[in-house]
Amino acid sequence: MLGVSFLAMAVQQVPYAPAVVDGSDGRVYLWIALGVGVLALVAALMLARAVIASDTGTPEMRAISDAIREGAEAFLRRQYKTIGAIALVLAVVVFVGYKLSPRTSPYALKTVVSFLVGAVCSGLAGFTGMYCSIRANIRTASAARTSLNKALQMALRGGAVTGLVVVALSLLGVGVLFLFFGGLEHPQAVPYQLVGFGFGASLVALFAQLGGGIYTKAADVGADLVGKVEAGIPEDDPRNPAVIADLVGDNVGDCAGRGADLFESTAAENVGAMILGAALYPVFGVKGILFPLIVHAINLIASIVGVFVVSTREDEDPMHALNKGFYVTSALALAGFAGAVYTMLNGPQVQPIWLLGCGVIGLVTAFLFVWITEYYTEAIYRPVKSIVEASVTGPATNIISGLAVGMETPAMPVVVISAALLLSYYFGVQGLAGVAGISDYAKGIYGTAIATMGMLSCAAYILAMDTFGPITDNAGGIIEMSNQPHEIRDRTDKLDSAGNTTKALTKGYAIGSASLAAFLLFSAYLEEIKTIVTDKVALAGGYMPPGWSFTNINLAQVPVFVGALLGAMLTYLFSSLAIKAVGRTAQMVVKDVRDQFKENPGIMLGSSKPDYARCVNIVTGAALKEMVVPGLLAVGLPVAVGLIFRHLSSSYQANSALYAPGAILPVPAIGGVPVNLAGAEAVAGLLMVGTISGVLLAMLMNNGGGAWDNAKKFIETGQYGGKKSEAHKAAVVGDTVGDPFKDTAGPSLHVLIKLLATITLVLAPLFV
Repeated sequence: MLGVSFLAMAVQQVPYAPAVVDGSDGRVYLWIALGVGVLALVAALMLARAVIASDTGTPEMRAISDAIREGAEAFLRRQYKTIGAIALVLAVVVFVGYKLSPRTSPYALKTVVSFLVGAVCSGLAGFTGMYCSIRANIRTASAARTSLNKALQMALRGGAVTGLVVVALSLLGVGVLFLFFGGLEHPQAVPYQLVGFGFGASLVALFAQLGGGIYTKAADVGADLVGKVEAGIPEDDPRNPAVIADLVGDNVGDCAGRGADLFESTAAENVGAMILGAALYPVFGVKGILFPLIVHAINLIASIVGVFVVSTREDEDPMHALNKGFYVTSALALAGFAGAVYTMLNGPQVQPIWLLGCGVIGLVTAFLFVWITEYYTEAIYRPVKSIVEASVTGPATNIISGLAVGMETPAMPVVVISAALLLSYYFGVQGLAGVAGISDYAKGIYGTAIATMGMLSCAAYILAMDTFGPITDNAGGIIEMSNQPHEIRDRTDKLDSAGNTTKALTKGYAIGSASLAAFLLFSAYLEEIKTIVTDKVALAGGYMPPGWSFTNINLAQVPVFVGALLGAMLTYLFSSLAIKAVGRTAQMVVKDVRDQFKENPGIMLGSSKPDYARCVNIVTGAALKEMVVPGLLAVGLPVAVGLIFRHLSSSYQANSALYAPGAILPVPAIGGVPVNLAGAEAVAGLLMVGTISGVLLAMLMNNGGGAWDNAKKFIETGQYGGKKSEAHKAAVVGDTVGDPFKDTAGPSLHVLIKLLATITLVLAPLFV
């Protein structure tokens, strides 16, 4: 696409025999991947049917569950209508933008089709996952009346529907587009036509995560401030008018939102790795292009086995059982990954052991991110304990301690990411050291791509664990609101505690995978600009310096520095808008709850019911309205920077000096005038620094918010005075601050940094 292949300038023409000369041997691998994707959807359907066929408890429990389901489905319908309208407008913009240039015009339709397919698949992933989760909550609550093990398995299998659907749709979406775009006949060209798929997935994921995050935290904060702090009633007390909205929010934020988030990660990683595989076609043939699809097929099989081995005893911590499933999934994924590497990434001069090492690095990185997140968010470790102790002296010291913990949290993850990138790059170079005609840069970048695949090789099980959280949270709420016996609530409390841990762990996993995927896509953007410039200069009969590369972005150039500043600013402004949106919506919730208490004194006496639907409608309307501005800012800023700087004078560039006639130019030129790369370089600066800033800020918010939350929960177990104590009130304030951090702005930043990469990759032709 757009001229020479991605990284093709790094692959010189040498007398090296390619693994294959056509796509015939890839047909088997492609159909295996598609077949596993279909089987995974069938398995998800069977799990969903088994969950839905289970007992639904008492009429009181069903009434609460029905209210949650109706609220969640109503919100998602309205949200997807808004997202759909925005997606259609952007599809038209992309189509027109591609049509305006004769270089990109032939690819306009395919790019838009892949964009719309990615958007639809992302929407389906979120909807189907939430569809099962809002039905699994009542079944989990009912199963808790019998045993802890049955409730655990019910919740995890309900969550597994989301995990399997997300990964399967990503696999099938990319695989089917590759097939229908003629990938088996033209395997080197077609991966570039799939970049729109990642953009569509990113767009839907951003709005789904942002809108769902605003909803869930506004309802949660509003319910806590009036219920716990002012009225002194327990969490999930049926007298609280905001309690149904809070339980709805768990589904639209943590199920639909996170589902779209990890769908985007797998989609972006699939497309990026396939593009790199196309660049190394002389080495691996079409097998190198299809390798990511086979890895995710293995992921699906391993995750299904992992889900079914989970079981627990009545006196056991449910987290132990969930970890056992994770270890089984990881072991199977590693074994399958090794088989795929030795089968598909082989050749006369290739050393597969080094490439397998890249995958192991990715898997180890996933483990380390999970462990680091657990360390910073679990009450048994120092960070949360320090917040608990600070709560004794009031809200101010709680906030100070919580912010300090949040600011500390990026340190270890950054070291892990840095080590993963450096080691996987080195392993990639070593694994392909015997292959002539390919630069070390191309070899190393492919190593980082394999590491990213390794990190995402357990994504389906991780997402099942994540969705387990809101299912068990809702189950506990249903038990509490329907006044079930105390021993049943004890079981759901155990599950809810494990669910809080899994939600925190998967946020850490998501930001880790986003970091690696964003680096992969950033490299793709740099090389895509290189191919566009090469093609443009060739068509115009201009001059291209031997060995010229777009990989050196000079911060001394004003457009690059300004773009970098704007990229860092974007992450903070975006987070500010998201957090303020939660605050404004929460104020509306607080006002409505107070009004209902005043209008109907019988609510607190238990003689009449609050108007749950009124609160749900308020939060729904406000959240959908509030998500638009930060979402459009994230989409619009990189496009504006690229277009504005493209049309500014090339005098902004450090290398734009006048050259004497006949001089050998160090930069691409047409008619003796250097090609104006100000727009492309400014966007590169925005993308590079925006990614770095976004990763650090997301870690601060995710782990800091999780630490605040678990500090409150630790006090609620009876420590430091327990519920209604001064320490508890201070911890509730800290948790209220941390809520929009960990469930709105933080997770949305995961999506933002990948959206920046995919939108710049798709619209790169407009910047040169």
